[in-house]
Amino acid sequence: MPTMRLVIARCSVDYAGRLTAHLPLAPRLILVKADGSVSIHADDRAYKPLNWMSPPCTLKEGSGDDAGVWTVVNKAGEKLIITMEEILHDSSHELGVDPGLIKDGVEAHLQELLADRIETLGEGYTLIRREYPTAIGPVDILCRDSDGATVAVEIKRRGEIDGVEQLTRYLDLLNRDPHLAPVKGVFAAQEIKPQARVLATDRGIDCAVLDYDALRGIEDDKLRLF
Repeated sequence: MPTMRLVIARCSVDYAGRLTAHLPLAPRLILVKADGSVSIHADDRAYKPLNWMSPPCTLKEGSGDDAGVWTVVNKAGEKLIITMEEILHDSSHELGVDPGLIKDGVEAHLQELLADRIETLGEGYTLIRREYPTAIGPVDILCRDSDGATVAVEIKRRGEIDGVEQLTRYLDLLNRDPHLAPVKGVFAAQEIKPQARVLATDRGIDCAVLDYDALRGIEDDKLRLF
């Protein structure tokens, strides 16, 4: 079973690729994931790494005069060079097969209802499928608008910045598929926070406020697309 490796070390990091970047010596967390990715984290920024190398890439640990130097190289030849001053922790763990994100009952039901009533997003909308699979997880709803353009819909009970970021990653991936591109995005939720709406607008993503009762047929005209 592939493992995840956790290393806490006093280290410096140099990136050499399209640009160059340097992280001076400091204590940091290094994650080596089972998919081959390597990321360097500080004790801030929530989940966002200071620097990283996406898979596929190779990690070579130096020996002899280069002991303590890790060199990570991706398929484009870009390098992430990690120079260890002191390793404080080094462990590997088998996480097993991840079951993926399980939405709560309301989100799952919203997805089902909206897929069944996809025309509420606009006249002429047609459903392609729910839970459209991608390499980074399923898109809640993939559909087409009246012009035949592909639309990816991310559904949340409460729309916040993380949801917009998630949809942005899906759009970036889907737009690489020539059979789907160009793909537009709709961020749909029962409530959308102002910061999330600003970020979505900045990225060209539409926002839809969903009324759960209206989708269930209790009330009408409660879905607004901005």
